[in-house]
Amino acid sequence: MTDLIPEPGRVTAPEAGFFDLTSATGLIAGDGAERTERWLRATLGAATGLPLPARAADGGVLRLTVDPSATGDLGEEGYDLTIKATGAHLVGGGAAGLFWGAQTLRQLLGPDAFRRAPLPDRRWRLPLLRIQDAPRFRWRGLLLDVARHFLPKDGVLRQLDLMAAHKLNVLHLHLTDDQGWRLEIQRYPKLTETGSWRARTRYGHRASPLWERKPHGGYYTQDDIREIVAYAAERHITVVPEIDLPGHSQAAIAAYPELGNRDVVDTASLTVWDDWGVNPNVLAPTDTTLRFYEGVFEEVLELFPSRFVHVGGDECPKGQWRRSPVAQARIRELGLADEDELQSWFIRHFDTWLTARGRRLIGWDEILEGGLAQGAAVSSWRGYAGGVTAARAGHDVVMCPEQQVYLNFREDGGEDEPVPIGYVRTLADVYRFEPVPPQLTGDLARHVLGTQANMWTEVTEDQDRIDYQMFPRLAAFAEVAWSALPAPADRDVAGFERRMAAHYRRLDALGVAYRPPAGPRPWQRRPGVLGRPIEGAPPNV
Repeated sequence: MTDLIPEPGRVTAPEAGFFDLTSATGLIAGDGAERTERWLRATLGAATGLPLPARAADGGVLRLTVDPSATGDLGEEGYDLTIKATGAHLVGGGAAGLFWGAQTLRQLLGPDAFRRAPLPDRRWRLPLLRIQDAPRFRWRGLLLDVARHFLPKDGVLRQLDLMAAHKLNVLHLHLTDDQGWRLEIQRYPKLTETGSWRARTRYGHRASPLWERKPHGGYYTQDDIREIVAYAAERHITVVPEIDLPGHSQAAIAAYPELGNRDVVDTASLTVWDDWGVNPNVLAPTDTTLRFYEGVFEEVLELFPSRFVHVGGDECPKGQWRRSPVAQARIRELGLADEDELQSWFIRHFDTWLTARGRRLIGWDEILEGGLAQGAAVSSWRGYAGGVTAARAGHDVVMCPEQQVYLNFREDGGEDEPVPIGYVRTLADVYRFEPVPPQLTGDLARHVLGTQANMWTEVTEDQDRIDYQMFPRLAAFAEVAWSALPAPADRDVAGFERRMAAHYRRLDALGVAYRPPAGPRPWQRRPGVLGRPIEGAPPNV
């Protein structure tokens, strides 16, 4: 009846008919509704050309209200939308719920409501119905890797708009890695002067013989980040920064060689890495390194109000620490058992540091190795197992298993797929993803804050490639994160795909270069570029 994505909780239609929006239709907002009013007036005003005056008029009214008492148990992110012949009343349990309800209202107006200018002879009407809706999870996230391939600021703002349209509310911004440092840190200018540029880039998987032989890079100034964070906040999206340590750090070491294990490696000769994979050059476990990154995080906290700060903690090879007299002396000094506990010491240090400043550390599931501070949260990426272990130990978890929701993995097994990576994860596969594994029930299940789809960009070099990998699967993921769906085997995949027929038209209006259901268009292919496909079904680990 509505073709809405994500599917709302409860829809009733007591009568047939429509409410028609005209030049005389008003838009009236109560206290607490200001952000949604601004967004609706700008977005619908541009698409429809309607003035939407802030008063009741002969053309009916769109009324916006924030009233927790009127939405019952729907919560702060829930909403109640009632459309009658005389107008529409949208009530949010909080300001966020009101905004998510506005996304539903926009979808109900049809695909052309997603355009930036009005088309001629369009009729704007809303079906008469009532929708009561609220999200299943409070963390509905998307990781965007801007370190491997830099996405300019306007591209990030565009992704925030696409997230808002799908009721996603956490942008995990992967800002640093071996291949680039993307955040201006004023006290350490070389991080961007040196660390944000690499001389060349491998084209395709790390076994590919092809190279793009020109510099690649870029970074966000602190004012860029302030703009991104403010733009996200207007859309009720939290931006969670990730500063990777102690692995994935060659760009930082190339800028400041004293950060590396220079007693076993000539760190002064290192450059920003131009290849993919797990890099052996990791941070040295010294007081110099700790003080340096404390300085980095001081500026990060000024820029990002997010309660959570991501520190990476994944894929940290221990070879240099095993050979390093400095690292071995540190292990003995601290009374640690081995290099795994040395990594845990690294993470615990910054957990304590962030906690003292009112923030919470979150890291990839490797931070469980060697022991984890009680307040830390875990992003479970290698499967469900890390999240299950973390929840049983009392830690909060964001479920993002690579076998299910890594959108850089290929959507189809056909030969025309561009740079095929990983397992095949179809639209239906993503729709059947269940964030809470059966091992977690009752109080343990409550440790699952939510779920996140991850978009890594080693082989996605620009916005169109990111679009292709993310869509339409991000729409399926958004429904998994928002809607109260049945068990995976009982989910109505055919019904979702029918609703996607309308959603593709919305994506068209938004200019999204998604993967068509029939396969890639000729210009979306990458013939001759080596990928890393993995055959068969992924393990459920």
